[in-house]
Amino acid sequence: MGRILAFDYGTKRIGIAVTDPLRIIANGLDTVPTSEIFNFLDHYLSEQEVEQFVVGEPMHADGSPAQIAHLIIGFVRKLKKRYPNIPIQLIDERYTSEEAKQIIRQSGLSKKKRRDKSLVDKVSAVIILQDYMDEFLS
Repeated sequence: MGRILAFDYGTKRIGIAVTDPLRIIANGLDTVPTSEIFNFLDHYLSEQEVEQFVVGEPMHADGSPAQIAHLIIGFVRKLKKRYPNIPIQLIDERYTSEEAKQIIRQSGLSKKKRRDKSLVDKVSAVIILQDYMDEFLS
């Protein structure tokens, strides 16, 4: 059984989370500059079996697409073109960044580490992946 990779897409960075091979646990994997994501994925996919991509879909509270939505569509198109055998699932990521910030605040990390935006992106990706697992794999 292959892993599932989840992405919290941003214009500067992409937070990435991954399941264990049995798809039981979601873990933060990395935060990668957006411009380097496909180099990262080429390397990762050469070493690990991935059966699914999950991409966070940013929405406003009323359910309308966020301003960055067109960039997500472009990212998904590039994923499909480059990795045509890996299915992609979009999942609503409303409030994941706020939830990630709250989790980080409660974690007891130093103030300096709590201000690390890449950590927020990685934790957001974990939340996206866990939400996907709760909805589709349980």
